[in-house]
Amino acid sequence: MIKISLLIFILNLQAKVIHMASPTDIRKGRVIVYQGTPHLVLEMLHRTQGRQAGFVQTTLRSLQSGSTTTTKFRSTDNVEFLHTTTQKLEFSYKDSEGHHFMDLETYEDSVLDSEMIGNDDCFLVEGNTYDILLVDGDPVRLELPASVETTVLEAPEALRGDTAGNVLKPVTISTGITVQVPLFIKKDDVIKISTSDRSYLGRV
Repeated sequence: MIKISLLIFILNLQAKVIHMASPTDIRKGRVIVYQGTPHLVLEMLHRTQGRQAGFVQTTLRSLQSGSTTTTKFRSTDNVEFLHTTTQKLEFSYKDSEGHHFMDLETYEDSVLDSEMIGNDDCFLVEGNTYDILLVDGDPVRLELPASVETTVLEAPEALRGDTAGNVLKPVTISTGITVQVPLFIKKDDVIKISTSDRSYLGRV
């Protein structure tokens, strides 16, 4: 079983061989070390200032806290890059250790703690596969798909007279959260919801 907390992962950075490169090598989706912790590059843009040396403006997301920051790297700076891969793992269950994901080929169990999952916990459906970002082989981040399919656990009956096409009602889905759906949705229906805003996308 692979289990790693954010604290252990950050401490392990000091012992890893890290690739040093120029800021011009920064690309969206890469992971760099910024202020001692791993950050995911969300956006980057090369800029020039007349005759002065150019710089790279970036938007970074901390893999430790989830917060975002905007910073500039001069062309003379050195940037520490971490080796990353993405692996599809099946969500198995959650317990006191964290969220368990299984490799369907090797059956190896990987655990991400609550800090790494954050508010995305409400989109985890047992038996569904998810992309897990690995940095130097360690799982550090859940990458949600654009939508997930989940079962309706509780759904109130529509009231007589509620016939307008845009009328919605609240239902509880298998992950425990409440979403707004059309009136025709019933208990045990499988629906698709957006992971960006929890909106209803359709019935499966």
